Amino acid sequence: MKKHYLLLLISAILFSCNQEPPADFLIQNGTIIDGLGNPAIKADLLIRNGLIEYVKSGERDSAINTIDATGLIVSPGFIDVHNHSDQSINNPSKRLNEGFIRQGVTTIVGGPDGRWAPSTLKELISAYDSLGIGTNVAFYVGHNGIRRAVMKEDQQRQPTSDELNQMKALVKEGMELGAIGLSTGLMYTPGSFSETEEVIELAKEVEPYNGIYDSHVRNPVHAFVQSHREVIEIATAANIKGKLGHLKAVGLHNEGAISEVIEMVETSRANGSDIVSDQYPYDGAQTSILEYIIVIPSDMKEKNIIDSLYNDGHQDEALEIVKVVLADPKKRALIKETSEQGENGGFAWLKATGYSSMRITNSVDQPKLVGKYLSQIASEKNVSGFDLVCELIITSQERVSVTLGGINENDVQMLLKQPWNIIASDGGYAKNSTEPTGHPRSTGTFPRVLGHYARDLKLLSLEEAIRKMTSFPADVIGFKNRGRIQNGLPADITIFNPETIIDNSTFEKPNLYASGIVHVFVNGIPVLLNEEMTGNAPGNYLNKKTEANKK
Repeated sequence: MKKHYLLLLISAILFSCNQEPPADFLIQNGTIIDGLGNPAIKADLLIRNGLIEYVKSGERDSAINTIDATGLIVSPGFIDVHNHSDQSINNPSKRLNEGFIRQGVTTIVGGPDGRWAPSTLKELISAYDSLGIGTNVAFYVGHNGIRRAVMKEDQQRQPTSDELNQMKALVKEGMELGAIGLSTGLMYTPGSFSETEEVIELAKEVEPYNGIYDSHVRNPVHAFVQSHREVIEIATAANIKGKLGHLKAVGLHNEGAISEVIEMVETSRANGSDIVSDQYPYDGAQTSILEYIIVIPSDMKEKNIIDSLYNDGHQDEALEIVKVVLADPKKRALIKETSEQGENGGFAWLKATGYSSMRITNSVDQPKLVGKYLSQIASEKNVSGFDLVCELIITSQERVSVTLGGINENDVQMLLKQPWNIIASDGGYAKNSTEPTGHPRSTGTFPRVLGHYARDLKLLSLEEAIRKMTSFPADVIGFKNRGRIQNGLPADITIFNPETIIDNSTFEKPNLYASGIVHVFVNGIPVLLNEEMTGNAPGNYLNKKTEANKK
């Protein structure tokens, strides 16, 4: 009897020793959409040591915490491949990136539009490590940042052979730091001074790293098709993937032209070039206060005073001086020249987009103007576009807001359906508020696609919409271990209510957080539970060199 009892005791001890400790989280009763485009399934998941485990049918597993996901969708965390919150979260009060967490975003890719040289990447990566951040971050290394570092203030020319070699070395340095590829902002200075061949030579430097080329195209309003053709030319010549950044057909004169670019991409893909695009799901591009689109000449005495007031946060005082300057016919004529042509050939919004692209999004004084393009209003009033802008600035008690590029909704939807098109925000850091400045993409992009376009309009299936936010962008940037729910992969997970998910932000109130995202995990750690921020900051810098070698 004693012997039998002893054997039972030994067996129990051995069984206990061999048992795996309970997982951190059990997510049960949810509907899983794995991110790969497969049909939704009913299954349970475990999160153990930051990794995903499927619960096998018929098995019961223990976990320290249990989440009942009845009625909810369990998906991979969303990957935003065109994001501008990377610099803002280098701030203790903004480090959690709440506006994107509440959209279900677990990874952002910073540095688009050619922004960052390697020196800035190093600074940000180091800061993230010290602060702790809410989302994962990856980076592009940027052409504009590199060009400034090498050519300093002497930008209105082509680089010498030595300068080009220095720029190549900086691209390589960025890739060694783990960047996913090269980005350009050819519409902005100094990228606008570069020629195609310069960019091709730099893009070739990312080919050994299986990097990509991402571009804010050179002239998206006045040379829409040609500018996107240049991206394809550069990527093809460098033998790398090419991404058309925030693709859209801006302006009244470009309505319908998106079909030409779609056909061009289809042809390129059929010919073996790996060309994709990203898109935010709104009918308006970047927003601005109307006074910000004018360019006051540097040698005008009021220039420094106005800039100083704006920089110190005294916007109202600055605006009063702007109104006085614009009321002077001689000064208005000088400002018209720099606003429409750029100072010394440099960048200006009216030069880049023009009156037929800018649509009023908010006007408290004259609400009937909302939705109209500046060119339409100028025609109705029989005045020039610039005189209209000046009079609106001078006579409005409340500031007038515009989108710098109006987009036809049919064109938005036509692009959204393309299988090679990624959902991305082009958004920046946004704090939940009713402030009228900003763009709704910063708080609403991903819920808008899932709620408005997939659920309500049925433009996409839920599975396809999620694929465009998860595994597809992950594959494009070379992160095969992200953007999918599979055993053994990092637990970046978003859980949302498919009936209630929606964007709440509008052009009038662009900073309202989205609804319907219930739980979010980053690297297996909850950052949002029951629609409340946890304060956890488990985000990592995702180094392309190491991520690409993982499962």
